[in-house]
Amino acid sequence: MICSNPVSAQINGGGSSVFHFLSLPVSSRLNALGGDNVSQQDGELTMGIANPALLNPLNHKQLSLNFAYFYQQTMSGCVMYGHTLKEVNHIAGAVHYLDYGTMRYADELGNLTGGTFAARDVMLDLMYARQLGSLFTIGVALKPIMSFYERYNSLALAADVGAHFHTPDSLLQVGLTLRNIGWQLKGFYSDEGGQVREQLPLNLEVGLSYRFRHAPIRLGMTAHNLQRWNLNYETTNQPADTKTDVQWYDMLFRHTIFFIDIVPKSEKFYLTVSYNHRRRAEFQLKDQRSLAGLAIGAGVNIKMVRIGFAFSQFAKSNFTYQASIGLDINQFK
Repeated sequence: MICSNPVSAQINGGGSSVFHFLSLPVSSRLNALGGDNVSQQDGELTMGIANPALLNPLNHKQLSLNFAYFYQQTMSGCVMYGHTLKEVNHIAGAVHYLDYGTMRYADELGNLTGGTFAARDVMLDLMYARQLGSLFTIGVALKPIMSFYERYNSLALAADVGAHFHTPDSLLQVGLTLRNIGWQLKGFYSDEGGQVREQLPLNLEVGLSYRFRHAPIRLGMTAHNLQRWNLNYETTNQPADTKTDVQWYDMLFRHTIFFIDIVPKSEKFYLTVSYNHRRRAEFQLKDQRSLAGLAIGAGVNIKMVRIGFAFSQFAKSNFTYQASIGLDINQFK
């Protein structure tokens, strides 16, 4: 896989840190919810990756297997297991990888020079959550992160902290998390000053969801990247008179993700539609119809097995397909 056309350099907002694969959803459920959700505490184990405080007793002895196809050879996977200790302590571990496939060497003009190389990202995620009474949960996660791009590699250590609250009837849920607190221990390259260490994609998020008492409908919103206002990119190789400023209301909605869930009280299945305005703004095609920003997913819970599927758009004119299988090991007895 090569890029034979000139690429526009982008700076500002979204281009100021490394390890951006950390913002990709690891499961079909998170994908369906717009790529991120920090408030919805239910039986879905992988929600703990978005906010460790979302781990709960329903995740006890759950195994989750997740796979995503992004574009051409680019694929990702996640394996996660959860366990509960003494009813109020919840732990989980996950391995998440993103494989970009095999690429061919080329010069700056796109001419092939022979040979191939590989590129991949890997993250380990160790999570712990503790219930404080029946309504509050706090959580923390420790994440070693590694990237291997041809002969360049990098190592980082990050942490997430989160909190969750729900009303006694669980109709209203609120979540708060600060993700990717940490440092790049080894940079991709060095200069005359030594190792060049870049920032991790810090993300402060708050979210809420509300389920109607007498209808199988849940509405929710997640506000992300609250630690900075400007999420725009500046394209550096275009004339200044072709650049447009983002209006304040547009920038405001780039910080938000909205979703609607159709799910019965038994939670045996769900159908989810979400809208991510930032993704829409960055991936929509000029003069072409596009589903960028929208995500749709569905899942079913059959005794010991949870099956989910979702699709969305993370690249121009290409869809991402994501499938998940969860196994409740308790039921095997």
